[in-house]
Amino acid sequence: SPTESLVRALSPFVRGWSTYYRTVCSKETFNLLDAHTFEVLKRWAMRRHRRKPWGWIKQRYWGRFQPGRSSKWVFGTPEHYLPQASWTPIQRHTLVKDDASPDDPELEEYWGNRRRKRIQAVGEPKKILSLAYRQRGLCPRCGLDLIDGAGFDPDDVQDWANWFTGSLRAIHVHHLTYRSKGGSDHPSNLELIHTTCHRQAHAGDRKHDTHRQPQASLSRMRG
Repeated sequence: SPTESLVRALSPFVRGWSTYYRTVCSKETFNLLDAHTFEVLKRWAMRRHRRKPWGWIKQRYWGRFQPGRSSKWVFGTPEHYLPQASWTPIQRHTLVKDDASPDDPELEEYWGNRRRKRIQAVGEPKKILSLAYRQRGLCPRCGLDLIDGAGFDPDDVQDWANWFTGSLRAIHVHHLTYRSKGGSDHPSNLELIHTTCHRQAHAGDRKHDTHRQPQASLSRMRG
């Protein structure tokens, strides 16, 4: 497989696994996982280039691709590189107070704050997850689940992997007012929609512009 395809296939599982276990004493395990991943990828690269020396292989597939990170053993390319599990910060899980129940209407604010804190602790995809939570996991364009089979408040490793996979392929952050027309990146101007719905939205814009242009030309001719 091409390097970029391998990175895209592995990234959701590295991120999903480390995100799920970030609430416990996992730093040492994260380092062991990174070491194991390196050994597996090293064998993959050496099989791929059986006649090349290790120095050539190392220079081709590893480097300092992540800004602000000291590790020179990041696999991939400057544009597509594999995140390391040890990059995930440890965030201790806050226990639920007393016998608080999510079904208690008087504790709606308490549970809402817990969910928001959980989403904000994720790191890179927090914008995607916060939008998904606001939309109750549905695409506002078609009304279907944003990611089939994955809840918008992930609670297991596979759900996290699905979310990270979906953030790359299935869903798109759409600007309600386009940046070309002065729209901002503020969450109030964003919605999370399927990639197919995003393409349809822009196709509709182009069709609308096509109908407008002849009318504008006709007006100028009459003027």
